Amino acid sequence: MTRREEDLLELIRKNPRISQNEIADALGITRSSVGVHISNLMKKGIILGKEYILKQEDYACVLGGCNIDIIGFPTQKLIARDSNPGRVKISHGGVGRNIAENMVHLGVPTKLISAVGDDLYGKKILDHAASIGLDMKNTLVLGGKSTSTYLAVLDRQGDMQLAISHMDILNEISIEFIQTVRPVIEGAKFCVIDTNIPENVIGYVLDNFKNMVFFLDTVSTAKAMKVKNKIGAFHTIKPNKIEAELLSGIKIEKEEDLRKASEYFLSQGVKRVFITLGEKGVFFQDEKRHQLIPNPQISVVNATGAGDAFLAGLAYCYFHDKDTEESARFAMTAAILALSHEDTINPGISKENVEKKMKEIGLC
Repeated sequence: MTRREEDLLELIRKNPRISQNEIADALGITRSSVGVHISNLMKKGIILGKEYILKQEDYACVLGGCNIDIIGFPTQKLIARDSNPGRVKISHGGVGRNIAENMVHLGVPTKLISAVGDDLYGKKILDHAASIGLDMKNTLVLGGKSTSTYLAVLDRQGDMQLAISHMDILNEISIEFIQTVRPVIEGAKFCVIDTNIPENVIGYVLDNFKNMVFFLDTVSTAKAMKVKNKIGAFHTIKPNKIEAELLSGIKIEKEEDLRKASEYFLSQGVKRVFITLGEKGVFFQDEKRHQLIPNPQISVVNATGAGDAFLAGLAYCYFHDKDTEESARFAMTAAILALSHEDTINPGISKENVEKKMKEIGLC
């Protein structure tokens, strides 16, 4: 689609009854040129009929948390109960928001449903979303509430040593609110849920959107337990080893145990299981096959955003109908790109850069 056609479509989206003369005036072109562009868009199947009925663009939905990350990077070995020299970086965060931003960078049209305060941090998150094309029009904005904040201290290897989450505002996401955004969720190709959302809300969504494909981000061992009895409602899950043990009740000590745990999830109704194993790689299983894919040797700068990038990679592949193994390899590479940058989200993540990195490290 040409830039002129994109400009014309934007005018039609804002006013489906706009006349060709009005479009011509707005774009500074002739009415006959407008007619040609509209004819071309109809041939492409983007405009479907009279009064400029537009084809609904496929999109994904994310229901989860967003917050501001404050991350400390020590320059020397971390000493407990002491002031450590280093750097502090403030960035946009939250599991759901991070996944959604990564998805946008990978080219997946995404709508994020979350909650922010009507404060400086909330405005910062909304402005940033608008600047990158992440749709947060359906996010709850609450006056008198503080936007979630996540404070973490890393070690010199980039692993998190201590963190505090102030995420009370997410408890304001209620069943009543979900009912107001029902069309947004129902219209999505699939929906990612992170377990920062209240347990009763997760249960309501899973019970009342039966035809929706749900992806799960477990977030943490404690929060993963919110979905233990609902795990079969998810199409795709991405627990780590400990979370997989807790959710399946199966102790994982060897590769055979990974398969047993995955088979448990599949027996509950899950279609695809990806168990992340840190430096040991990823084990995946679906109804047809299973495999352990080792991780290549890499240097870690910041480990906090790897899981979010991994799930975004899975989302990208599902959006484009990729198979399970290709999804695992693409998602692993997206996570590797995240690990290599000090920001929670690597600003250079894109479909092209992931594919380029896959070739470099032999994950094709």
